Amino acid sequence: MKDCACVILAAGEGTRMKSARPKVLHTVLGRPMIAHVVDAASRLKASPVIVVTGHGRDEVEALLSSRYGRKVTTVLQKEQKGTAHAVMQAMSALKNHKGDVFILYGDVPLIDPADLKKMRNGRKKKAAAVAFLTMTLPEPGSYGRVIRDDDGRVHSIVEAKDCTSAQRRIREVNSGIYCIEADFLRKNLKNIGRTNKKKEFYLTDLVEIAARTEGVIAIEADAHNLEGINDRVQLALLEQRAQERLNAGLMRKGVTIRNPASVFIEPDVKISRDVEIMQSVHLSGTTKIKSGAIVGAGCAITDSVIGRNVEIKPYSVIEEAVVEDDAVVGPFARLRPGTLLKKGSKVGNYVELKKTVLGEGSKANHLSYLGDGVIGRGVNVGAGTIFCNYDGFSKHRTVLEDEVFIGSDSQIVAPVTVGKGSYVGTGTTLTRDVPPGSVALSRVRQVNREGFARLLKNQLASSKKKKK
Repeated sequence: MKDCACVILAAGEGTRMKSARPKVLHTVLGRPMIAHVVDAASRLKASPVIVVTGHGRDEVEALLSSRYGRKVTTVLQKEQKGTAHAVMQAMSALKNHKGDVFILYGDVPLIDPADLKKMRNGRKKKAAAVAFLTMTLPEPGSYGRVIRDDDGRVHSIVEAKDCTSAQRRIREVNSGIYCIEADFLRKNLKNIGRTNKKKEFYLTDLVEIAARTEGVIAIEADAHNLEGINDRVQLALLEQRAQERLNAGLMRKGVTIRNPASVFIEPDVKISRDVEIMQSVHLSGTTKIKSGAIVGAGCAITDSVIGRNVEIKPYSVIEEAVVEDDAVVGPFARLRPGTLLKKGSKVGNYVELKKTVLGEGSKANHLSYLGDGVIGRGVNVGAGTIFCNYDGFSKHRTVLEDEVFIGSDSQIVAPVTVGKGSYVGTGTTLTRDVPPGSVALSRVRQVNREGFARLLKNQLASSKKKKK
């Protein structure tokens, strides 16, 4: 949308959150609630976007700077004297702005840009100076009531504490979200007084001024999109609502989600059609999952890429990794940052990889740790294999070339390279490179002493009695 700016009010203390963290930094679907609001403004192409800070200013400004850089301007409201007072602090940043000004709130994370567009279009169509969003609630509580004339036109907004008993029964309430023509805002902010019980400067006064002069229009919207967060109960409820909306959108685009109420997916996750997600899955960050993949129950995937037709079996954890097409992971596997599973490879139960490449068609099926490794094509890594990659000071690399076979319970003390087609016998500890096509063994010769078992047992029993 052209010629629109946005002021986001985020100066409140949020005492009901019972938290040392500023309220607007509490997360909804893994994203700070203030970021949801800034993103909504960005989708409108609003410029400038101004955030009014107060309590927790340093933390809020640090978050906005790291996430948006110069796309967001911040101004300080040193004392909280009402919503109009907060907007007054932003006017210097709007001095050259012509057009509309949206006024939003940092603790209303589910605001829908479609509602904002509808509000602006309504203002323009009616040539009104002010448009605002309303909602109808069965229990209006502390929201300001929308007062209409007998002909239905908006007359004013009365804050809950200033309402008469009759006005308190009105169910249509003000959301606090406005679209105001910039010149009208500049001209009339200074006319707002403090003749109310809280002695604050209320933006709602602009509605009454506009109703008398240049016109006002109220646009009703879904209350679910306009609700603010005041405490952690509301935080949980709104996050659940946001998740339901996100999951429903994915399912309508061709993603199967089993038991969606148990599945947590963050907004930046990208999921292609014909992906199947089982119950209790957690997908976060910039994760991408391609068509045909199956994510098993209880899996957690963060900032990773999952290829086509990959099967991730239950209770696997994947962080900052890439899994190429047709690979199989788990159950109970862990892929740590820097891991790359190439096409058709397989990682089985209780296998952990860190900063390791597992080559095409290679497999590590059971109970292994593979850290800082490069594993070629067609390699078999036996159960209980460990890449001993850390000497207490530095990490070292293990290289298994194509078609290597590693027997179970092997320890490979890096740096070591096992040449192409070599065979490492079960129970081997490797400390040196293995030439291509070789067999490497490091077992101690087995000795059997017949009849000694009873003698050893008696000796151990006697020793135990002496200790008592």
